[in-house]
Amino acid sequence: MTEYGRGQGSAPWHPEDPLYGDGGWRGEQAQPGQVPYGGRPQQHPEQTQQHYGGWETGSQAATYGQGQQEFQQYPGHGGQQYQQQGGQQYPQQGPQQGGQQYPQQGYGDDGWGGGAQAHAPYPGDSGDPYAAQAGAYGGERPDFYQTPDAYPPPEPPHRRQAEPEPKTDWDPGPDQGEHAFFAGGDDDADDETDDRPGRGDRRGRGGKGKKRRNGCACLVVVLVLGGGIGGVGYFGYQFYQNRFGPAPDYVGEGNGEQVTVTIPKGAGGFAIGQVLKQAGVVKSVDAFVAAQGENPEGKSIQAGTYTLNKHMSAAAAVQLMLSPKSKNNLIIAEGWRNAKIYAAIDGRLQLKAGTTESIAAKKWKTFGLPDWANAGNAVKDPLEGFLYPSSYPVAKGMKPEDVLKQMVDTAKEKYAEFGIQAKAKSLNLDNPLQVLTVASLVQAEGKYKRDFEKVATVVYNRLKPNNTETNGLLDFDSTVNYLRGQSKLATGSVDNLRKIDNPYNTYRYKGLPPGPIDNPGEVAIRAALKPAKGNWYYFVSINDNETLFAETNEEQNRNREKYLEEQKKGQ
Repeated sequence: MTEYGRGQGSAPWHPEDPLYGDGGWRGEQAQPGQVPYGGRPQQHPEQTQQHYGGWETGSQAATYGQGQQEFQQYPGHGGQQYQQQGGQQYPQQGPQQGGQQYPQQGYGDDGWGGGAQAHAPYPGDSGDPYAAQAGAYGGERPDFYQTPDAYPPPEPPHRRQAEPEPKTDWDPGPDQGEHAFFAGGDDDADDETDDRPGRGDRRGRGGKGKKRRNGCACLVVVLVLGGGIGGVGYFGYQFYQNRFGPAPDYVGEGNGEQVTVTIPKGAGGFAIGQVLKQAGVVKSVDAFVAAQGENPEGKSIQAGTYTLNKHMSAAAAVQLMLSPKSKNNLIIAEGWRNAKIYAAIDGRLQLKAGTTESIAAKKWKTFGLPDWANAGNAVKDPLEGFLYPSSYPVAKGMKPEDVLKQMVDTAKEKYAEFGIQAKAKSLNLDNPLQVLTVASLVQAEGKYKRDFEKVATVVYNRLKPNNTETNGLLDFDSTVNYLRGQSKLATGSVDNLRKIDNPYNTYRYKGLPPGPIDNPGEVAIRAALKPAKGNWYYFVSINDNETLFAETNEEQNRNREKYLEEQKKGQ
């Protein structure tokens, strides 16, 4: 940009502008009476010329306020002269570009020569061949910058004023972006007598409307602030309750209404609390978990069915669940036969006697028994040995088949854990069912668990086909009692027992019975899987604390005499 006619746009004032193509001003000067550059009229028609390197003595310096002009010759433009404004000087000190030299301008004390005299110019360059040459204007031509379309020359810095911001005809008003509450109205003034023009006047509304709006605005603000404070208080209370307050809980032992709940196997405090909360026993899971942690025995709550009261405090619920009074589990003892288990289920479910046994006989195939469970068709009860001894949740309203399936599932899980199927061959047995049958015999014949491994050894030794003591016969009273459905010590003479024709009669049939005769427990099963080492073929319990084992029949007869003596002492 130059100081001579470039406005804010990109186009020059006139095609003759030196920055527009190859055109120039041709050294023209203003005509007498004309206002150069759209400025003030000339007061001195005389023109003062400058040499590029210096000023001629006696020349008057034109100031912007006096309307005088000074001209300076710029080399490199065909002798063209540029007119100076306000006493500015442009000595040649700039770099050369394309053979042209562009001078730099010097400023006076105030930058624009506001005084009556010109400021001292920069000294000329002695090495510049054009420094001492004076330039002159060429022929006269009309000044293109005196036309109405010309842009005015730039104002001096001390006269420049900031451009006013553009004004728009749009006034937001109280209904469009500016609420009357913040419009600065005087609510205390008499609105009816107020003749001051205002936005309400322009929009055809009086002061009363503004006052009503101000009152509504105040009401809205109050409601918002009040609602905000109330909301903060509510949420703050909720936050405190959730973080630091006690968990919701009932008070007391309950409302008297009883409910039966079933706690699944492996359930922890949180899972138990969920079951109790859903049943209406406790008010919250957190309260139960806290109460369980505070009770020294709280962690000992086991799976099963419990009868509890509704709306109990969490501490009372924990205490009742630890008491045998609340536990409704059906406990299956080790060695129980299926017939006894069926009767116990009927009693717990308050069903007619024989209901569970009938369902077991009809639906046993639907309970998911393992493939090796029914090794032969001679078994008395396919479910015998598969109702594993444990504690089961049994409460009124349940179905017998559901209870039986729980027991079968537990048995399969335990037998897989013991590895019954994998160890059958190593024990010289035909299938896993025979392992379970040996365990059931150990459970029925052994009196003390500490002797179970020796009892298992007696079973395996009698099963040997080359033994000369029993000749492959087990001769167990327990099998006769099973086929008879009884439990007696006096089963009869050996001769009479051998006459009973039943595959479960081990006095008549060699080898193992068709299947288990009871539901053995863990100790008996492990004894069957790992019997003691020995050559025993006989055993007899002479009292409650001692069992005697013998390898021969003669030794066994002596042990029987000891048994008879112990019986006499007890009479």
